[in-house]
Amino acid sequence: MIFETDRTIVRLWRDVEADRLYDILRRDEVVQWFGGDMKPFEHVDEAAERIANWRKSHEEDPRYGSWAVELKGSGTVVGTVLLKPLPNGEGGEVEIGWYLHPDSWGQGLAQESARGGLAKGFADGLSEIWAITHTTNEPSKKVALAIGMADEGVFRDRWYDGPSQVFHISREEWAVASQA
Repeated sequence: MIFETDRTIVRLWRDVEADRLYDILRRDEVVQWFGGDMKPFEHVDEAAERIANWRKSHEEDPRYGSWAVELKGSGTVVGTVLLKPLPNGEGGEVEIGWYLHPDSWGQGLAQESARGGLAKGFADGLSEIWAITHTTNEPSKKVALAIGMADEGVFRDRWYDGPSQVFHISREEWAVASQA
């Protein structure tokens, strides 16, 4: 287990869950918000490979990863929460991200697991964490604000190509927000 929240256990993805990851990442409504040239998965083997790569990456540095968000009680994996170094980050900036299967949208699970991700990142010594969204991704913008992140506006080509809506929180701001 990486961390847990009231309703979830956040942990490494398991090989046997490739079908569930495939079911999430084959969907345009999920993948449309990913950066780069990410396309919906076309085969479950892509999900199996992704899980293996995430495990290897986590073993190299357990502060970071893309982890399964498992619903307590049912054991259903509802999605992913992640912490990772931002590409082209000159100061070691770290990004938090999240995505869920559409059958789990609208239940507050992204917000809950993202809050847990912030707590983990700051407990592991990070001084600040960023969230980067597409400028039109209203659900993720709402999550970022709900977990106490400040809207820093639109950045162009800083970490990813094109415009991105950027959110930020420092360890000190998190300490205040998590007490509220």
